[in-house]
Amino acid sequence: MEIRGARVWVTGASSGIGAALARELADRGAVVAVSARSEDKLRAVAGDRMHVVPVDVTDREATVAAGAAVREALGGLDVAVLNAGTWSQFSVEEWDSQEFADHLQINVMGTVHALEAVVPTMLAEGRGRIVGTASVAGYRGMPGSEAYGAGKAALLNLFEALRGSLGPRGIVVQTLAPGFVKTPMTDRNSFPMPFLISAEAAAKAIVAGIEKDKAELVFPFPMMLTMKAARLVPVRAWTAMTATLARRGVTRRRG
Repeated sequence: MEIRGARVWVTGASSGIGAALARELADRGAVVAVSARSEDKLRAVAGDRMHVVPVDVTDREATVAAGAAVREALGGLDVAVLNAGTWSQFSVEEWDSQEFADHLQINVMGTVHALEAVVPTMLAEGRGRIVGTASVAGYRGMPGSEAYGAGKAALLNLFEALRGSLGPRGIVVQTLAPGFVKTPMTDRNSFPMPFLISAEAAAKAIVAGIEKDKAELVFPFPMMLTMKAARLVPVRAWTAMTATLARRGVTRRRG
C-alpha cells in the first residue's frame, strides 16, 4: 500500500501509540484525521496538519457520526486505524466487576462502534483497509491482565473473523498485536516489561506492516517470538508458570 496521499482515520490518537502513529503517517504524506475524547490533546498532536474529530468511542451514535465527519473532512477514507483503548492491572483480591466492564466497553465495544462507522461505506465502495489494535496480551492468560487480556483476546478473534468475511469484498483487515510500548498507560506499571520500545518505534513498525499488507503485525520481534512460542506451551505448564508469577507479585506487594 502507498502511504503518501492515503486518507487515514486514527482513533485513540491523543497520546501513546495513536499519537505517534498519526505523526508518522502525516510525516509520510498521508492525509490524517485523529479522534479521542480530549480535543485539547488531539489539537496538540495534530498541529495544523491533521483534522481533529473528538469522540468517545463508547458512545455508539457519536462514533458513527464521527466516522461520517472524518469521511467528509478527508474527502473519503482509505484506512481506519482502530486504536482507542485502556489498560489497568486487575486485582482478584479486590474484584471490581465495573472495572472489568469498563475494559470491555472501551476496548471491545469501542472498536465495534468504530467498525460500524466505517464498514458499511467500505462495503458499498468495495474497498478499504481496517487496522485494528489488539495486543500480545490476548494470546495467553496472564495474572493481573484478566480484564485487559480478555478484551484483547476477543479483538484477536474478531479481526481474524473479519479478514475472512471482508477480504473477499475488497476490504483488507490487519491486526496489530503490540508488546510493551512506553506510553502514559504503561508508565503506571510497576512490573518488568521485557523488550519495551518507544511509541515512535512502534509507529514505524506499524506503518511498515501496513505498507507490506501483513495480516498480523506483532512487534517488537523478540516479543513476537516469545508470545508465538507461548501459544505452544501446554495448559498445565502455562498454569504453573503464571501461578509462580502471581505468587511473586503477591509477595512483592506484601513486602
